[in-house]
Amino acid sequence: MSPITVVEGRRLSLTNLDKVIYPATGTTKGEVLHYWTTTAEPLLAHLHDRPLSFLRYPDGPDGQRFFTKNVPPGTPSWVQTCEVPHATSGPTRQVLLQDLPSLVWAANLVVELHTPQWTRQAPGVADRLVLDLDPGAPATIVECCTAARWLRDRLADDGLDAYAKTSGSKGLHLVVPIEPTASERTTAYARTLAVEAARALQDLVVHKMTRSLRSGKVFIDFSQNAAAKTTAVAYTLRARATPTVSTPVTWDEIAACADPEQLTFRFEEIAPRLARHGDLHATLCDPHRARPLP
Repeated sequence: MSPITVVEGRRLSLTNLDKVIYPATGTTKGEVLHYWTTTAEPLLAHLHDRPLSFLRYPDGPDGQRFFTKNVPPGTPSWVQTCEVPHATSGPTRQVLLQDLPSLVWAANLVVELHTPQWTRQAPGVADRLVLDLDPGAPATIVECCTAARWLRDRLADDGLDAYAKTSGSKGLHLVVPIEPTASERTTAYARTLAVEAARALQDLVVHKMTRSLRSGKVFIDFSQNAAAKTTAVAYTLRARATPTVSTPVTWDEIAACADPEQLTFRFEEIAPRLARHGDLHATLCDPHRARPLP
């Protein structure tokens, strides 16, 4: 029998809590669920009103992984969904995680959470701009930090504030609160920044996805601003060898980073960071802090 738990009045069946999800650390599904519940407040703030895409890895990061935007079979009726337009296939329904029971239900599926840069009220109208800094070996997040600092200053020249987080994988994400802007225009502006960075930091940065160009360089992926694209949400666990988290970081931490381990955070480190810093990305949830694109 799967244990039944009641979360804010909703009955949930939680399965295989002793199952090891991350073999490298022996981390169990029960520990994963505990992480999601203890990080729910900031996580739900960043998920609010954003249609979800799931990367599911029920047998751990080494097992089968599959990405879905559709509402999974068996989704409880009380989990909110919304209709999302698609240019080619017509409208589809996607999950919204708006409360703790819905988050626990999703966590029980063992998921990595991805959201677009827009909310359900305005599909394709971005309220965030994102730059994904992806290092090509032997470059690491250390090189990403150099590129990130250049981009922060460049964004500041245009009156925009950048907030950084680890991707939870190899790189960094820069997230910028913006006044609602069509995704096409946001993407074009982000591309301009990537091209400028590649010109200013020729030995470090590339803006083209071509694999052969990326060795030892930081690829600035601006394409995640496209309306159909998504980015790992702040505080999501990642389907990596160990239970790493996409973690908001300070600019002082970025300036001080001399080793990739300094900006690698596992799930057990997040509660102490939240106690020390609060949610470093809380400003992104305040529409009054958004600024217009130039």
